[in-house]
Amino acid sequence: MNRIAVLISVFGLVGAGIASAQQNMLLDYAASQMIQKFQAASCDQLKAQKGAPQTDKEKEAKEFLQNDAQARAAFVNKVAAPVLNKMFVCGMIP
Repeated sequence: MNRIAVLISVFGLVGAGIASAQQNMLLDYAASQMIQKFQAASCDQLKAQKGAPQTDKEKEAKEFLQNDAQARAAFVNKVAAPVLNKMFVCGMIP
């Protein structure tokens, strides 16, 4: 009986680890996409995109980040410096 409980616990932890790894991969991908978008766009393009409606994927990502504080913190830690730097350069932040 104890072996079964241990196996169930191990499989649960492995499953949670896989889900966490997949979540981290998605966060890394989303962060790199946002950084690339800001680095590749001109200041005029960024200013024009500022008021554009969000895509379904952007809305889904926003909702996910609003509901998961750890994921939000990880995402912000990755994108904050490059995105804010570009915004300063473009005069989008006083």
